[in-house]
Amino acid sequence: MDRTTAPQQFAAPVHHGPDGTPYYLTPTPPLTAPPALYHPAAPASVAYGPALAPSAVYLPAPPPVVEPAPARDPWPARLLAGGVALGAGGLGVGYAVQAIAAAAGSIGGLAALGVGAYALAKTGGGRGGGQGAVNVNVTVSNRNR
Repeated sequence: MDRTTAPQQFAAPVHHGPDGTPYYLTPTPPLTAPPALYHPAAPASVAYGPALAPSAVYLPAPPPVVEPAPARDPWPARLLAGGVALGAGGLGVGYAVQAIAAAAGSIGGLAALGVGAYALAKTGGGRGGGQGAVNVNVTVSNRNR
């Protein structure tokens, strides 16, 4: 490496914003004159030739306004639309009834399981002990001895 070159300049001072973003501050040279204001240049005038004259521009005429002819009452279309709407409504009602029936069936099944479990608990559940349906009374006496 050649160490005879000029030493490296010092780094620019760093200012950290409130969110931690670094902003590198470079020193600005002093102004020798007040800053100049920006004045945009005037647009150049366009010279029209005979082919580019504004009077030679062709604008197409607007399309004529056509009033629609009075049409017959489309009663078959209205009946068909009403039938489709009634059919769609019927499908919706059918799906709702089917969902209610499925929910009622599942609730009924759960109720039947609960009643069965209650009955098994009250009758002893098929085991030897517990209260049964047959009442047996056994009396033992030793009088004849």
